[in-house]
Amino acid sequence: MFPRLRNAVYKMLHPVEAAGAEKLGDFTMTVRTLWIAGLAIFIGLVSAFVALALLRLIGFFTNLFFFGRVSGALVSPAGNHLGALEVLIPVGGALIIGVMARYGSERIRGHGIPEAIEAILISGSKVEPKVAILKPLSSAISIGTGGPFGAEGPIIMTGGAFGSMIAQLFQLSSTERKTLLVAGAAGGMSATFAAPVAAVLLAVELLLFEWKPRSLIPVALASVAAGAARRYMLGMGPLFPTPPHPAFIGPYGLLGCVVAGVLAGALSALLTAAVYAAEDLFRLLPVHWMWWPALGGLVIGLGGLIFPQALGVGYDTIGALLQGNVPGAIIAGILLVKSVIWAVSLGSGTSGGVLAPLLMMGGALGGIEAMFLPHLGAGFWPLVSMGAILGGTMRSPFTGVIFALELTHDVNMLVPLLLAVTIAHGFTVLTLRRSILTEKVARRGYHLSREYAVDPLEILFVREVMRTNIVALPAKTTRAELVNSVHTDHERRGQLLYPVIDEEKRLVGVITRSNLQQILHDPSGSWRPLSELARKDPVVAYADEPLRVVVYRMAETGLTRFPVVEREDSRELAGMVSLYDLLRARTRTLEEERRRERVLRIHLPFGPRGPVTEVTHSSNPAAG
Repeated sequence: MFPRLRNAVYKMLHPVEAAGAEKLGDFTMTVRTLWIAGLAIFIGLVSAFVALALLRLIGFFTNLFFFGRVSGALVSPAGNHLGALEVLIPVGGALIIGVMARYGSERIRGHGIPEAIEAILISGSKVEPKVAILKPLSSAISIGTGGPFGAEGPIIMTGGAFGSMIAQLFQLSSTERKTLLVAGAAGGMSATFAAPVAAVLLAVELLLFEWKPRSLIPVALASVAAGAARRYMLGMGPLFPTPPHPAFIGPYGLLGCVVAGVLAGALSALLTAAVYAAEDLFRLLPVHWMWWPALGGLVIGLGGLIFPQALGVGYDTIGALLQGNVPGAIIAGILLVKSVIWAVSLGSGTSGGVLAPLLMMGGALGGIEAMFLPHLGAGFWPLVSMGAILGGTMRSPFTGVIFALELTHDVNMLVPLLLAVTIAHGFTVLTLRRSILTEKVARRGYHLSREYAVDPLEILFVREVMRTNIVALPAKTTRAELVNSVHTDHERRGQLLYPVIDEEKRLVGVITRSNLQQILHDPSGSWRPLSELARKDPVVAYADEPLRVVVYRMAETGLTRFPVVEREDSRELAGMVSLYDLLRARTRTLEEERRRERVLRIHLPFGPRGPVTEVTHSSNPAAG
């Protein structure tokens, strides 16, 4: 592509980036987001119907397998009268799931959110249509036959699958498909739990991998649409009403929240380790992974005989925990039996979610804490621990806080939840390299970072890193004059591109070092000026451009160094910028993170040694 045409195409494709600093803004959203938002609202409504269908399927299979009746109402398997035959139901359901996974799609295995992450990061946000059918069906069978899971993971994956399918019908970029996939996932969670704000926060903290209006606005609108549709299909929230709690809990209450956060963080780490320890044990078995869910189903059945409340979603048990009227035997059963069968069955690769089990186990932990922490109302510590274990296990602290608030509508719990969730989150971040959701992605050979920061290339301009001590060649110079003016010391300095300028320092073209050597060794064109030999209309950088724009331009053109000109029509040469200069800009971030110094100097007016002169200390490894 010719340089002039290449520049023109770049400016058409990147109108905001090609403009000067005066055109730059805080955000890069364009009006195309309105079109994506319209699609997202439609996907949110579809996700609400998908959530309703999944809940009805769970109720249908639970009633069919445990009570022998046809009904779509959600019930607990704990009230069945099957006796020892109850053990066979989870095994049978797991066998069906194993066959579906092997001969249908392996993507239905697991709890849904890691699969959604993998689709976003690796598959260009493309989800196979069959996953949209098999995932809710397998999850409904798994939970309906007693699996100790929640519906949220499957509905996130299923809603995301429908969002991806709709997005694939249109000519969209991978980023736009990602937005619509996440819109479907957020819509499904919003409709399932009547928690539209928490659904958006989960999308931001876990699925979008960016914090930009172009994705946040469509996802939020999809969540609102699904939440509004839920009102007509499943009713209003809260899902788990609680007794009123005090608006201020005092210093002892806050100290208790710190204790609850530490304990929740420890339990989060233990549960995460248990799930993947179980998965590692299953990998050692000399049988195909298709049979693993059946073995996990056997553990579920045996656990259900010991503690029937461990089977199924357990919304009724969560509600009882928040009311504060659960006996100690139930609490012990949740922490011992529910956690074991959940970790084993999830490690076996069956289909089911993690949020509802985490809520139940967090509530049970809070029930124990209520025995020795200050009494602040019925269900106070179970609710605090529910939010804390979500924040610690999923590494999504704001989701844990807001999710607990939306499930209960108890705004007075905001500060206690914020404190406990933050402590739990910090505990698990320090003790575990990855969360329960990202460990599975890492085990498949991928890595993702969940830390977000402003890229230094976004805020630094070309003028701050460009080199001005460069060699520029006059346009009228001939070969004969060039032989006497070019010195080898310029080459030793590493300059590989030479700007060619006219008498007013305006850029005329460029010559590479290799071209320059050819000119010097070719006497046939000794009379021609450099203006005729130089490459005309080169790709340039502007002094007032952010470095990010230059990086993108280098990636698109394949060039690694540009002459820098002023943006006015004069095209006056200002300097040179290269890939090396951009890398030097990155070192500023490293310097800010690694160099420690004492900035304020304190001079004591008295002391055994007189005035003290403060010495600045640096821990920069390069300083020595």
